[in-house]
Amino acid sequence: MGAGHDTVAAELARRLSDRGHLTQTIDVLDLLPVRLGTALRGCYAATIRHAPFVYDAIYQAYFMSSPPGQGRPNLDTSPVVVPAARALRRRLAADPPDALVSTFHLGAQIGGRLRDEGALRVPSVVVITDFAVHRQWLHPGNDIHLCPTPQTAEDVRRGGGRRALAVGPVVPEAFHTPSRPARVGAFAREFAARGPGRVPVLLSTGAWGLGSQLAETAALLSGHGWLPVVMCGRGRALRRRLQRVSGAVALGWVSDVPALMSAVGVLVMNAAGQTAAQALAAGVPVVSYRPIAGHGVHSARGMAEAGLCAYARSPRELLQALSDLGCDGPVRQARIDAGRALFTADAVDIVATAAREGAPVRDRVPGGPG
Repeated sequence: MGAGHDTVAAELARRLSDRGHLTQTIDVLDLLPVRLGTALRGCYAATIRHAPFVYDAIYQAYFMSSPPGQGRPNLDTSPVVVPAARALRRRLAADPPDALVSTFHLGAQIGGRLRDEGALRVPSVVVITDFAVHRQWLHPGNDIHLCPTPQTAEDVRRGGGRRALAVGPVVPEAFHTPSRPARVGAFAREFAARGPGRVPVLLSTGAWGLGSQLAETAALLSGHGWLPVVMCGRGRALRRRLQRVSGAVALGWVSDVPALMSAVGVLVMNAAGQTAAQALAAGVPVVSYRPIAGHGVHSARGMAEAGLCAYARSPRELLQALSDLGCDGPVRQARIDAGRALFTADAVDIVATAAREGAPVRDRVPGGPG
């Protein structure tokens, strides 16, 4: 729905292409008939912006009603799985792949269904992009789940998913290596000019510029000696509103996020999404504050329970977390080390191996290839 799942898919495709593999990226919402995918995306955006309590109720009912370890994995509860699976089946029949990789829970449902039906005779690999697993990720037809943390891998196994491996989040290599000094310096000079002597604190709002009381949060940080730097994404109205906050830096769409990460001291996130994963790779401590409803709250709690972020539930807790993590010391270093320790393997190695070896014998359709 947002940019996070697309970003992961694009990075996987890039790495596979660099190793000589052919890739094709399909947006599952484009598989739906009569522009239903566009309508769903618009409905989701409107709900999360204007009626988050409605989205939270939907999330609790359809994503969290059977926690990991309780009940069976989810099987096609979404009404859009069947038409999307039908469309994907036709596309795969015309151009058969060696493996199918999903980076969105709807894709995981579709891939698992096709494997169960025997329409997909190659491995179906699910790359989980959330820091907490909900049941929509867990169709038992899928062969492998690649998870961002050991806890998510354990939750997949307890929830009935097949092979689950903790490999770490999938982020571009640029976040693991020092950024270009010239670009980092440009950000650093701007921040020093806007807030001399202040530690820049990055506030992430996702690609859509979503967030609760962001102007108030920015004013709070500015009033207590921090330099709030807000990534407004494509939210033009949000950027105009933040530009009116004294002492805040409001950025539009940022193309060189690795350099920006290198120039800030802490990330304050609202969704535990791809920006949070990038911060962990870049060695930037993470604080969760006012996460968006549904998956935002769920994933933020998952990160906090894994020791990957501080979960601030009040302005006082936010300021305390920044005090602990914004300056060099053992607390900050421990959080940085915990984040970087997640990245234990390259998901592409496992995808490529699965494609080369094919589907496990037990999953092959009688009379099918092999």
